[in-house]
Amino acid sequence: MRRAALSAILVALLTGCRGSAPSTPAAPAASPGPAASPSATARPPTAEPSASATGTPPPPAAGTPAATPREPRPVTLVPVSGRNWTRPTESGVYPSASGGPPGTFVAEQDGVVYEVAADGQVTPILDLRDRVLRSGNEEGLLSVALDPGFAANRHVWIYYSAGNPRRTVLARFTREASSGTIDRASQLVVLEQAQPFANHNGGAIRFGPDGMLYLGFGDGGSQGDPNGNGQNLGTLLGKIIRIDVRGASADRPYAIPANNPFAGRSGARGEIWAFGFRNPWRMSFDAATGALWVGDVGQGSVEEVDIVTRGANYGWNVMEGDRCYRPSSGCDGSGLTAPLATYTHASGRCSIVGGPVYRGTRVPEIAGAYLYGDTCSGEVWAVSAANPGTPVRIATGVPTFTSFGTSADGEVILLTFGQPIRRITSTP
Repeated sequence: MRRAALSAILVALLTGCRGSAPSTPAAPAASPGPAASPSATARPPTAEPSASATGTPPPPAAGTPAATPREPRPVTLVPVSGRNWTRPTESGVYPSASGGPPGTFVAEQDGVVYEVAADGQVTPILDLRDRVLRSGNEEGLLSVALDPGFAANRHVWIYYSAGNPRRTVLARFTREASSGTIDRASQLVVLEQAQPFANHNGGAIRFGPDGMLYLGFGDGGSQGDPNGNGQNLGTLLGKIIRIDVRGASADRPYAIPANNPFAGRSGARGEIWAFGFRNPWRMSFDAATGALWVGDVGQGSVEEVDIVTRGANYGWNVMEGDRCYRPSSGCDGSGLTAPLATYTHASGRCSIVGGPVYRGTRVPEIAGAYLYGDTCSGEVWAVSAANPGTPVRIATGVPTFTSFGTSADGEVILLTFGQPIRRITSTP
């Protein structure tokens, strides 16, 4: 497939068919069908609304990423294999079943998970293509995470799209004891969420330092959040949830932690940890501080970085980033949590990809910095996690960028459609 076509498809995956007018949601398709051909109307950088003079937005956030580097400093991106991955969505460390050096896993959107061994050998270890819905560009196998107790229980958690009816599924699988293969028959469905549209599925499973499972849900799709899910505590859509899956079983798939902010509240889902998100495609916990960072994909103008805290409201669809979403009618930003950083769609930017806080040792240029990038422009930025200020652009030219990952040696890698995996290294 040509690079231009791959780029357009990736934009659809992350941005979710942003219409040309934020106040006019697109009509849903009559029924699921094959993925639409990419088109310019699927992701136009529309005229950016100015902040409303009549609204009360949250406090100002950090500005648009700086083109002139400051600390942190620029880095180099190096391909680490000759294999061109088709549509990779997730990667992480994968221990060797034989006791040898650990490798990595790579998940492809069509529903296959691969093991990349320490010697570079690539082996499919789970094939869910018969269960995974791929009728929409944003649907598919979206996230994979190993259980905190993986060394003992061999549990692997997967979040994917399914059909009839359209929904997303959080499921637990178990790796076979004698090999790296994940047993298809071991699936335990833990949670299912109806999806009214084919876009904005969110899709990051992350285990916190508290051992709880956190999962990001998009607002349900179309554009502009037509059903008001982001601000509705009665649905999981537009939320980051927190559940206890340590004793998951068919009879009791998960428990709601008693200290969740809305546990026991009438009319609210107890699973919710934070709300007001549009499409939290990628998020990560800082290994040093435990802070949860998320890159929330904007509508047509503003992308944002958030640090997620218990019970906080991140504003969608009252706000898009640090701006009133519908400035002509004003907005009240009181009680909302402002993003830590934002950027606009200037210079061909379109969709944020949230990354990790770098806690490795081999790339001092980005020590202690939170990393994120943009799908369309191929830029990567860093912002100090300890003392957030103006983000610094540390790399450019990452084509069809979709996700960050971690290699077996603890370093940061970048996933791109139709390209090899790239590793962040120090600049010579």
